[in-house]
Amino acid sequence: MNSASLPTLDLSAFPRSVLLEGPTPIQHLPRLSAHLGGADIYVKRDDLTGLGGGGNKLRKLEFLIGEALAGGADTIITVGARQSNHARLTAAAAARVGLACELVLTRTVPRFDHDYIENGNVVLDALFGAHVHDLPGSANALQFAEDRANELRAQGRNVYVCPLGGSSPAGCLGYADCAAELVAQSHAQGLSFDRIVVPNGSGGMHAGLVAGFIAMGLDPLRIAAFTVLANASHAHAVTLDKANQTVRLIDPDLRVDRDAISIDDAQLGPGYGIPTDGMRAAVRLMASKEGLLLDPVYTGKAFAGVVDNVSAGKYPAEQKILFLMSGGMPGLFAYRNEF
Repeated sequence: MNSASLPTLDLSAFPRSVLLEGPTPIQHLPRLSAHLGGADIYVKRDDLTGLGGGGNKLRKLEFLIGEALAGGADTIITVGARQSNHARLTAAAAARVGLACELVLTRTVPRFDHDYIENGNVVLDALFGAHVHDLPGSANALQFAEDRANELRAQGRNVYVCPLGGSSPAGCLGYADCAAELVAQSHAQGLSFDRIVVPNGSGGMHAGLVAGFIAMGLDPLRIAAFTVLANASHAHAVTLDKANQTVRLIDPDLRVDRDAISIDDAQLGPGYGIPTDGMRAAVRLMASKEGLLLDPVYTGKAFAGVVDNVSAGKYPAEQKILFLMSGGMPGLFAYRNEF
């Protein structure tokens, strides 16, 4: 494929606030690949987005903050679990562009130790100047956020409410854009990946990548996800719906078929944010072989799936696997006792 025929994606019609410094690198992991003895493993370093401690949510926030500013917002409110990476990066992005920020954080994960409640992302939320609402796990965070937004609107504020994980159709455009970035980088480096593996939480990253591939006329079946939030059936339904909403933003005539979404829940364990032996082993393996830090909630579990699939021969030696490192490193400090 020559550069003239390289698929591209034009998202210039959508409001955007630039928060990334440019494409994130693709890196080969030779020592880890040799240790596992199967597929050749590469990583897409979306943990290296510089703002706010880095992480994949900044891609979504470029379009979400863009939409908020285009609508004249002076305040952004979002929701998440106590150690939400999305909440941290929303607070950082808001600080960067001058928006007031409120975070509605629920104690969804059944962890009550001091590190989880007060360390990790929570420390950074405060440093970025966000006002945090601390709610019990049973609370309806989005309803609370909408009610709070209406209170502020009654005071004359212009409030933008951002959903869980930033995974609205506008937010998912960030990963449609990442799909185009991946295509260009792979071509420039002479690489062709047999599989692209991602964590699936709120589903926006996975949905956006699939939508981007389809919008460029490429096969999305190479994208596989390990769910860290819900069982495979529920995650599939949510991701398929978001992928369809996103691709129709790009081109109303396009659609995503059910078989374009591949999700495995083998690494979910007891539930979201609850550690597993596989996660701990994957975090230690990546750190000790390549000096890279996975997080305990998303990439740790998803990479445990990569390790298992290599060990089982599902990703054999002749294949090249790209793992998307979505960030979340501050969460390691909230899970200190697990290591």
